[in-house]
Amino acid sequence: MAGEELRAARLLAGVSQDELGRAAGISKAEVSRIERGLAPWVALDVLCRMAVALGLDPSLRMFPAGPPLRDRAHLALLERLRAQLPGSIRWQVEVPLPIPGDPRAWDATVSSITWQIGIEAETKLHDLQALERRIALKQRDAGGMPVVLLINDTRANRAVLAMARESLRPLAPLDTRAVLGALRAGRSPRHGGIVIL
Repeated sequence: MAGEELRAARLLAGVSQDELGRAAGISKAEVSRIERGLAPWVALDVLCRMAVALGLDPSLRMFPAGPPLRDRAHLALLERLRAQLPGSIRWQVEVPLPIPGDPRAWDATVSSITWQIGIEAETKLHDLQALERRIALKQRDAGGMPVVLLINDTRANRAVLAMARESLRPLAPLDTRAVLGALRAGRSPRHGGIVIL
């Protein structure tokens, strides 16, 4: 919690709440409330001013707190893949990882009685390193389940893939034809892959 970190830094620096409040432009009482986590209204710039006054480098991190907002293009991309599948294959969306309390989920999974594959859908490729890390961690935490990276078929996405396909090959070795060929036949492609639809 930011308040606890600020309090620890203030005590370590030997600075009083009153001194910190003056440096950050807030009252001693407000410093106390922030340190105790009793100021949910506190603005980010106030926390940053307090941090800088204590010689801290403030940073902001985001953590998943619920299902992400899916736009129409994302849903349409998933639907295009679902339309390719025979009735013998089970289709599920927003499938949680098998770790209690973990908020992450596959965008979809396809499965039969003996196999299951995670689907990660991307309408616009931008940070491939972050995408690769995210998928690799999900794959690891799902027990090594094969993953299909489903990508919207746009000129921009094809250009990104043309430059970066080989770096993704260890994670997703198969291409569209091999993955869809196996799935249309009701079989597992056995390995992850990239499908462009």
